[in-house]
Amino acid sequence: MTARPAPRLPRLLEALLGVGTDLELRGVLQHIVDGAAELTGAGRAVLVVADPGESGLAGSGLAEIRTPGPDPAPGTAPLLRVPIRVGDEEFGELRLTGRPGAAPFTVEDEQLLRVLATQAGVSIGNARLYETARQRERWIEGAAAVTTALLTEEGAGDALTTVAERARLLAGASAGVILHPTAEGGMSIVTASSPDDPDAMLGATITPGSPVLEQLLGGEPVFIEDSATDPRMTTHVRHRFGPSMMLPLQAGGRLIGTLALPRRRGGRPYTDLERLLATQFASQAALALVLADARRGRERLAVYEDRDRIARDLHDLVVQRLFATGMMLESTRRRPGADDVGDILGRAVDELRSTVGEVRTTIFALQQPPADPPTGLRGRVLRETASAAARLGFAPSTHFAGAVDTRVPDRVADRLLTALRDALADASARPGVSRVEVTVETPARSPDGRDGVRLRVVGDGEGGPEEGRGTTVTWWAPL
Repeated sequence: MTARPAPRLPRLLEALLGVGTDLELRGVLQHIVDGAAELTGAGRAVLVVADPGESGLAGSGLAEIRTPGPDPAPGTAPLLRVPIRVGDEEFGELRLTGRPGAAPFTVEDEQLLRVLATQAGVSIGNARLYETARQRERWIEGAAAVTTALLTEEGAGDALTTVAERARLLAGASAGVILHPTAEGGMSIVTASSPDDPDAMLGATITPGSPVLEQLLGGEPVFIEDSATDPRMTTHVRHRFGPSMMLPLQAGGRLIGTLALPRRRGGRPYTDLERLLATQFASQAALALVLADARRGRERLAVYEDRDRIARDLHDLVVQRLFATGMMLESTRRRPGADDVGDILGRAVDELRSTVGEVRTTIFALQQPPADPPTGLRGRVLRETASAAARLGFAPSTHFAGAVDTRVPDRVADRLLTALRDALADASARPGVSRVEVTVETPARSPDGRDGVRLRVVGDGEGGPEEGRGTTVTWWAPL
């Protein structure tokens, strides 16, 4: 008695259930080929995908999902082909070979396979929707993380690097770079994030006249299929990359720069969805950069206003009280019978005058913008003495006499600063130094009557012209 074949309906339902329960695209495709082989008894099942870029599969040309097993020799086994459609799109084709004993596939085999292919199309569509939702979620979370980093202390030190690094990871790119317009009319890489020698990319320039520049400087996104061969690309690092997106960092009509996300040569092209999500990310990042810059500007202004208030308080309260105290001491010294304390009062008056000068210098320093380099000779001298404080272990006392900022030309100021730098270095090298006084005076007359500027640096410590008397450096130049 011939044994009846096992019912195939339970196996079909099991295959349909396996295909329909997985949300990962690769998992769905593997369930399809495994279920097809199980239903038909084929020794080999292959799903050939015609457009791997749109399907989410890496590579180019045809992508295949296979069951394990050896490939039969061409032309030696029957072949069954069934297309898989996702909506109106032909996604790929199931190809089955290797029936036991080289038996041909039956009409029932084909019918079962078409039922499976129908469910496969639905499941592939669902997996695509799920992957799209996950991609959108990742990019939204990435944009939110960048915004949070830029608007807090985290990432504020190097905002552009924060944007480039996050975008590179989200896009699965080989590098994330930001370009800024150059004075010559091109665009140059100012920030690079890459696991492979990012510093080598810094300074790479798209030269003026490149066709891609008109779009970039106009704030339009540019999508490149192959950076190495595209004639629009002119940077010296282009040969390292393949597919690329170049996205404007633009907010409120202001073009901050361009975010470029190149993949390696031969890498998977960007899909339409990836291009859309990356463009939206760039817009959000640009807005965050503008807001972060505005926030830091407000903080700098607040610091400056606070420094200005302190300077006014020092001037209006401290300096006036010191001056009044000095006048009282001066008056006391001149009274009859004050000869015994005259020297003490004289030294006290000199100390008060010196203190007034130092407080005024501090007031001037406080009035300088905190984020800007010092301007004028006075500010540059203060910067040199502040730098020397780290070597000396204390801040030099600095005094100014005359309009040093307006009377001393830059060429003379540069020479004075060189002399000051040398004198401070010499003072810091001497043992036992505990006080250094710096004085800049103009107009200061030379012995032959010419007007000039004089620098005087006096320090205590050992090793002076006479042991124990300290050191004095005097420098003079005509104006």
